[in-house]
Amino acid sequence: MSRDVELQCRCGKVHGWLRDASPSAVNRAVCYCDDCQAFAHHLGRADLLDEHGGSDIVQVAPSTVSFDRGSELAAAVRLNPKGLYRWYASCCKTPLGNMVSPRLPFIGIVAELFQKAPGARPLDEVVGAPRGGILGKFAIGEPPPGSVKPNVRLIAHVARKLLSWTLRGKGWPHPFFDRASGKPKYPVTVLSAAERDALRPLCGPRAA
Repeated sequence: MSRDVELQCRCGKVHGWLRDASPSAVNRAVCYCDDCQAFAHHLGRADLLDEHGGSDIVQVAPSTVSFDRGSELAAAVRLNPKGLYRWYASCCKTPLGNMVSPRLPFIGIVAELFQKAPGARPLDEVVGAPRGGILGKFAIGEPPPGSVKPNVRLIAHVARKLLSWTLRGKGWPHPFFDRASGKPKYPVTVLSAAERDALRPLCGPRAA
């Protein structure tokens, strides 16, 4: 059976692939940080958050991700000038991937992108269950067990993946950045302080 997995936005205009997907090839975790929450609210997609404000994220090597339809609809937002690049499909506000910069070879894909493809297999079957939760201090309500203190096993797994992807040159080709110039292929917007501050009351332990 092929281990290539389809990726698709909510409306179907953006379509792509994660190549050679398996539990050993990726890292999956639930992030409760207020920035991930703010991003979902900015897109009007709070439905992607769980009851504690968590985002189900699958971290993959950039070279394993490609889009064969609708890539021109990709756009990114940064919550501040040095924040993560948070890519999304401008057609239907489906997140496409979060990343620091092309110098760090990882993209965090929100689970929705896997689950909207026709005939998609259960994500636990494709990439395994989440290895844990992180940044639970920002969770809405009672933080899920094990999400507040550093998860040593999860951190070690991520570190091994990043080192492996770096040594194997898995940062390129990149779905969102041009290798020659090092610049984004698609539009990037940086939120103003006022726009960012307007999102904060919706996030974290005391979310309105």
